[in-house]
Amino acid sequence: MDFLVSPMVNILLWFYSLLGSNFVLGIVVMTILVRMITLPLTLPQQRSTRKMQALQPQLEALKKKYGNDRNKLAEAQMKLYKENNVSMFGGCLPLIVQLFIMIAFYEAIIGALAVNPIQLLSLSHRAAPELASLIPINSQFLWFDLGRPDATPGLMFILPGLVVITTYLQQKMATPPTVDSSASSMTRQMNIMMPLMFGLFALQFASGLSIYFIVSNLVGMVQYYFIGRNPSMGTASAKQPPAKQPPAKQVTAKAKK
Repeated sequence: MDFLVSPMVNILLWFYSLLGSNFVLGIVVMTILVRMITLPLTLPQQRSTRKMQALQPQLEALKKKYGNDRNKLAEAQMKLYKENNVSMFGGCLPLIVQLFIMIAFYEAIIGALAVNPIQLLSLSHRAAPELASLIPINSQFLWFDLGRPDATPGLMFILPGLVVITTYLQQKMATPPTVDSSASSMTRQMNIMMPLMFGLFALQFASGLSIYFIVSNLVGMVQYYFIGRNPSMGTASAKQPPAKQPPAKQVTAKAKK
């Protein structure tokens, strides 16, 4: 992971120097850059999700047709996936790669916002010589210390609240509705539990990470909005069987009549 973290730390420091020693702006620009870099990975994930969603009515019909015969149902489902060029694992690999990149960025923010002597020593080893003079980073923004959790009475829930709201909205946009009642129930639970979990993280982690979560969610919402408006970006619809055309001779005969 270090091969990703160290370059990200230096890019953060570089943006910090360019943007008037404002680390929040550095996080915002770096977050947008990371989301743009991972966009080619996001699109296949969205393609897989939307194709699976387009096939939901047909999958439900197969379940009703084959009832409890799991072998025939599995064969029919695999045939349907093959006919529509859908991979059940099409979104897994991009998601794993994105996860590694996001974890590396998370560690880069923690590393750049060094708040104790050990972290400062580690940061000095990671930083390029021309950026070493920027250390230590000015971690103050409004009333926040970006390197620590916000404990300001009456204000400490602002960032976690924004994390919860933006995470929920992004998940709603990224997860299309399903006709499967059990899957729909599970989706609703995940859409509630995941934002609350990230909100809990935001209460305990450095405020700079909350800024990252909020900006990343907002950029993700913009991406999903444009993917939804331009289906060719995310996916083509699942293939529908072509309508049968009557033979040419029959058409001619009917026209003569």
